[in-house]
Amino acid sequence: MITSHPVRVAAINFLNPAPLMWDFEHPPLAAKLAEHYQLHYTLPSLCADELLAGRADLGLIPIASLTADLAVVRNCVIASIDHVRSIQLIVRSDKSDRAAALQSVRYVAADKASRSSLAYADILFRKFLSVQPTFVPCEADPIAMFQCADAAVLIGDPALVALDIRPKLEEAIDPNSHFHWFDLAHEWRTRTGLPWVAAVWAVRPEALSIAHITAVQLIDDLTRSRDHGLTHIDDLAQEWTPRIPLSPEVITSYLTHNIHYKLNSDCIRTIKLFREYAAEINALPPLPNLRFL
Repeated sequence: MITSHPVRVAAINFLNPAPLMWDFEHPPLAAKLAEHYQLHYTLPSLCADELLAGRADLGLIPIASLTADLAVVRNCVIASIDHVRSIQLIVRSDKSDRAAALQSVRYVAADKASRSSLAYADILFRKFLSVQPTFVPCEADPIAMFQCADAAVLIGDPALVALDIRPKLEEAIDPNSHFHWFDLAHEWRTRTGLPWVAAVWAVRPEALSIAHITAVQLIDDLTRSRDHGLTHIDDLAQEWTPRIPLSPEVITSYLTHNIHYKLNSDCIRTIKLFREYAAEINALPPLPNLRFL
């Protein structure tokens, strides 16, 4: 008798992947998918660790964590064509000029939840601006971040909330300083002409045979879930309003206008260029060949 094991999935409990997860979390397909997939929620930075350690088979992972052993699943992505809003570099300065304030950054408090976001910030400073700040690991608390740094990188839901309460937050941190907010997706777009890409579904291909799932079935299941999620944005906004202090209107706008979910050729170009730039500044190891399922 051949034993079949479900595909172990490392997923992210943030707002922006919510449309990708629709079928896995809602009827009528959730029960059927549960026969083949076993979900576990973790931080973006830990998804790849679980994949590479063999504790997960499929993960929604930061593109900074891709390795030659993992295969990118086609069709789905978490990206942004321009402003993403949920990746913010906040700079506190005595300078009113944005460019001058950015050039003067010496210490960056870094939200530890995503390796890709920190690598994008590193590329902005070291490659595009020739600035060499020190990154200080920190929890996603803006007030605490500015106690040890003159800039902070916030990602995901904490970034959205901070942006929504920006005047109150700046007053609480330091009413006498200038604060400059840089959307890292927009900064990347401005300098490369390409979309910003955060994460992709990646899989250990050998795990699919154990689960008796074909590559085609996996791609179809994930694509169908995304497509269904994109038709239920209003429902997701209502679901997430109790979980995050944002209005349904803000959530709907974010999921509709700021996040891009379809892995196209420009997104693939971004992944390759991002890894090339990150390797140039020794922020990430080289990834000469991007592997697809």
